[in-house]
Amino acid sequence: MASPRRRIETDLLMSDYEVTLVNDNKFYIKFKGPAGTPFEGGIWKVHVELPDQYPYKSPSIGFVNRIFHPNIDELSGSVCLDVINQTWSPMFDMINIFEVFLPQLLTYPNPTDPLNGEAAALLMREPKSYEVKVKEYVQKYASKDAADEAGVESDDDDELSSVASFDDEDDDAEQQAAGQMDDV
Repeated sequence: MASPRRRIETDLLMSDYEVTLVNDNKFYIKFKGPAGTPFEGGIWKVHVELPDQYPYKSPSIGFVNRIFHPNIDELSGSVCLDVINQTWSPMFDMINIFEVFLPQLLTYPNPTDPLNGEAAALLMREPKSYEVKVKEYVQKYASKDAADEAGVESDDDDELSSVASFDDEDDDAEQQAAGQMDDV
């Protein structure tokens, strides 16, 4: 079986995505908002960490620069997506996440299962206001420069120190990342 890095190389490095490898199991991908949505024109840096059991266990993913969406925690960037968190299959690969799962999540948010209660409530009460706020976030936090700078710390810090592991078991790392994300 191919190593996780080999799968990354074949799946993503040969694609149109900008991939920054940190090590064999950690990398960043530049992800563009889907056309025809309020996220269109936005660019996000998405952190991906592959567990030792990948592809049998799902990767941990999270948005590094801020995004306003009911199913994405604004501060930690963690994603609430059943196919990644609960129904992952080794049949899926990284291309599925970035070409199908994340675009569908941004196109069809689920406000009844929120990680961001404010976004969920606004989407349900005032969909037009929700769309305006999403576009404001895209302008403010999802430019190419914002994506390039997202998660960058001083040279003294660990390269991934501003990104949580996004596992439910690692609440301390998420809280630490959330505090650091406020500074971004």
